[in-house]
Parts: sequence; structure tokens; C-alpha cells
Amino acid sequence: MALEIYAYQCKKCGQLHYPFRMVCKKCGNMEPFEFNTVALPKNGKLLTFTTVHNLPPDFNVAKLSLGIVELENGLRITGQLKVPSPKIGMAVSGKVEIVREAEYSKNFGMVFYPA
Repeated sequence: MALEIYAYQCKKCGQLHYPFRMVCKKCGNMEPFEFNTVALPKNGKLLTFTTVHNLPPDFNVAKLSLGIVELENGLRITGQLKVPSPKIGMAVSGKVEIVREAEYSKNFGMVFYPA
């Protein structure tokens, strides 16, 4: 079973939003159930990245690379990078995985790999 992360599309004007917004940023639609869910694409281009060295104790790694990726549909998403030598502008491919795990909970997010 492939896991997905969803964007929200305004039913009035078609504008995509990620993450969810209460008001459409294009047409101002404020109706609570006037958005469709749309699976985010998995491929994109790395816009910028950083490495975090001082993580909270429930991360089981010494450091973590994060990147902002512009997806094929133009939306931007932050995700973990599993790229040995990241370069701005490089093509990446994402997969929804567990990004943080505590004793009784699992948090999912996008993890990007070289395309």
C-alpha cells in the first residue's frame, strides 16, 4: 500500500493549497467543505537544503538533512533528504515514510531520494 500526502483543491477556482488553508488564497472561498483532496506528486526539484545537528532525543539519528522541493505541480514541500551529496536544482523523488517514531506514535512525512 503506497502512502500519500494530500494537497487541497478549491472547488470554486481550482487553486491547490498545501498545507490545508481555511480560506482559498486565490478566490477567498471560506466554505469548510469546498476543497477536494489531491495526492501530491512525488517528483520535483531541490530548491534549498540544510542539515540539522542538534535534534530532540526522540530522533534516533545524530543529524538530519532537510530540503525544500518544488513538486511537478508547482507546490513546495519540506521533507527529509536521503541524498549523499545534495545540489540545488537536482531532480529528486519522494516517498512517504516514517520520519519520527515515539514509543506509541509514528509520524509520516515525505523523504526525498535522488531521482
